[in-house]
Amino acid sequence: MRLSLWITAFVALAVTAAVLVAAGALLNPAGPPLEAASLSHTTLSPNADGRDDVAVIRYALRRPATVSIYFLDAAGRRFDFRRDKARPSGENEVLFSGIVDPYTLPGETIPGALLARVLQDGPYTWVIEARDAAGDANRITGSLTVQDADTALPLLSNLTVSPAVFTPNRDGLDDRVTINVDLAKAVAEDGLRLSLVRADGAGVPEPLAESPLSKKKPGEAGLHTFDYDGGVDRGRNPPPDGAYLVRAEAEDRLGQRTAISTPLTLALGGLPRAEIYRGEVQFSSESVVIGQTLYFTLTVNNYGTAPIRTTGPEPGFVYDSMATNYNTIGQYVQAGAFRVGIMCETCVSDYPWRWAIGRPQDLLMIRDSSGRPQYYLPAGQRAVVTGGVVLDQVVSARNPQYFYAGLIHEEVEVAAINNRVDPAFILIGQP
Repeated sequence: MRLSLWITAFVALAVTAAVLVAAGALLNPAGPPLEAASLSHTTLSPNADGRDDVAVIRYALRRPATVSIYFLDAAGRRFDFRRDKARPSGENEVLFSGIVDPYTLPGETIPGALLARVLQDGPYTWVIEARDAAGDANRITGSLTVQDADTALPLLSNLTVSPAVFTPNRDGLDDRVTINVDLAKAVAEDGLRLSLVRADGAGVPEPLAESPLSKKKPGEAGLHTFDYDGGVDRGRNPPPDGAYLVRAEAEDRLGQRTAISTPLTLALGGLPRAEIYRGEVQFSSESVVIGQTLYFTLTVNNYGTAPIRTTGPEPGFVYDSMATNYNTIGQYVQAGAFRVGIMCETCVSDYPWRWAIGRPQDLLMIRDSSGRPQYYLPAGQRAVVTGGVVLDQVVSARNPQYFYAGLIHEEVEVAAINNRVDPAFILIGQP
């Protein structure tokens, strides 16, 4: 009985050992890591004509390995397709269209960066080599001829941005960037791509749209125009202030890729948001004798994320007649500027009497790109605005009439909350 137990145990141990040996052989077969390799074509013509444009590379690994696939020209120069890539054991397959890692030809100067390029016409030796974790390595080679390759590169040049310092805050000054770039070769409609990237490489690139005013169709060779507002015209906060790059990249139908970039600085960016604080306007009286002055007081609140620009006249200014307006005193509309306005029901134009949204001591002076001083109410700040109008005209059919205030974002909008604010029914008295 004891002997049979020993025999049974011995047999079980032998079987287990055999299974382990077989499993080891299966999981780690003998021989070099690269078992087989092939290329479906001996001749490749990468020119996007639909014939012999793409070859299939197949290879089999006995065990996981680091694989490199490259081509050697007649002079022995190496062109990498894949370099030191980890691959699992078993069958592997990849398409090859003649595109390899970037390289330059003797005496050649490439504007910007070359990211991928097709092989030049000529004979090549293809090489597939593998190295396993133990350091064992081997390679398999073959021949390939490249002919009729479309070697013209989709080169990019003359990338310009204007202005170079961009202030996306809808203040009417440097609110948009115009970007021009020249494309040397026609590509697919989506083959020319521009994006805004942080100069330090952080964050996610923001795609830039080609301008409807561009003279070229998408992908057409020639000078293309792009337009960028930072998103503020669509109610989005622009990217944070800082140093950026406008990056242009072109890819042709083969997969050749080039890129070029130029710096762009974002400053004073943000969404302009302001209101007449609490919707309150204090008028000096509900009855004013003709020829006397109606005064008002209100507070402007900048609750947005950007400073808001303004222009005169300064608070405290008195319009000496109802026939006088901001144009007659030389304080014309400036696109993007905010001003407080007063209006009445018999006014013949919208908000004819206007004032700056703060006194000089309330405002921040910033010089524009031409060196001219501009005045801003900083984000998060409030300012008191006062002023007056001499009421020297009476329309009997509308006396009394409503006077009210507004906060005008000139040539942009009068937001609903800032229009017809706190109307007061005011009588113009006649002796």
